[in-house]
Parts: sequence; C-alpha cells; structure tokens
Amino acid sequence: MTRDLDWNVLAKGSPLLAAMPEYVRRNAQLRRFPKSAHVFARGDRPQAMYFIVSGEVHLVRSSLTGDQIVLQRVQRGFLAEASLDQARYHCDAVAARASELLVLPRKPFREALADEQFSKAWMSHLSDELRRARTQVERLALKSAEARILHYVETEGRDGVVILNQSKKDWANELGLTHEALYRALARMERGGRIRSDETGLTLLPMT
Repeated sequence: MTRDLDWNVLAKGSPLLAAMPEYVRRNAQLRRFPKSAHVFARGDRPQAMYFIVSGEVHLVRSSLTGDQIVLQRVQRGFLAEASLDQARYHCDAVAARASELLVLPRKPFREALADEQFSKAWMSHLSDELRRARTQVERLALKSAEARILHYVETEGRDGVVILNQSKKDWANELGLTHEALYRALARMERGGRIRSDETGLTLLPMT
C-alpha cells in the first residue's frame, strides 16, 4: 500500500533525507508492512534502500543453534545500509510491528552520492552506524549473559540507567540470548544486588 509523500514531514529530524536530491525523492514510495512481514529475505537482490518512518523493523540472522540474533533494530532511520553495495542480502528484514517504510530505488540513490551535500550526509550517517555496529559486535563477543546486560546498560544507558523501548523478549534477541536465559540472568543480578529491574528498564546499583 502506498500514499502521497510529504517531504517536509519525512525529512524532519533526518539530515540525510533533508539533503536528498529531488530526483531521488520523485522515485520514492511509502509502503506499509504488517507485523511479521518480510521487508526482504536473505538471498534477495537489493532493489531499494529503506527508511523506517514508523513502526519497527529488525535485521536478523539465525545462529548455529537456531536462535535469532538481531543485528539491527530500527524504529526510525535507514535499514541495512551496506546493501547499497551488495549483490544479495545476507540477512532477513522483518517488521517487528506494523511499520511504514520509505522505499528509495537503489539506482538513483547511488547516483545521488555524486551530490556533495548528500554524500557528506551519507558518510556522516555511516560513521554513526559503524560505531553502533562495533558496540553490538563487542557486546555479542562477551561470554556471559550478565556481561552482555551490563555492557548494554553502560553503552546504551545514561548514569547507570537504561530505558527499554522494546519487550524483554525482543531485547533478549538483540543480546543474542534466549528470553529464558535473559530472565535467569536478570534474576541472579537482582538477587545479588547488582541491578534493579522493572517494566521500563534497568538501573545499576552501587557495589557494596
């Protein structure tokens, strides 16, 4: 399903969309995806770049044990930026809830990188995403569930407090854990006086 685009609204809060050349905008569409729908699947040939306008989309890959690992979770912003230079997708993109995506055909998007203003905005965006990806890789390399939880609070939170804007089950996927392993780890950490947990997030407690 598509509808007319309002670029003044779309570009609000996104320097990259604001810098996008007019000929790319003319080729764009808004599409709606119901919950659990695939935006694309592993092995598909990339035909477009995607910007999540509303909802939430996960870039996921299955581990050797069959568990899903969330490599990227986007509520507003670009998804799978590396696909701009790939022949095929290496992951699945799945709508975690009903979502609306801006679909930008890949060919004019790539041509827009010759525009100096857009190219600078794109490089700045990629630098930010690289920092986030490195943080995620660093976290997934940690052996214990407790270490991953602490790393998440320290890197994604502020002053020892992190607000969770997702379910605990989705958070477990992002941490590369089963939700049972996450719940057990949280329970151990609370019993040990290391954290305080509620429905909205986590707080690190001072060591005694």
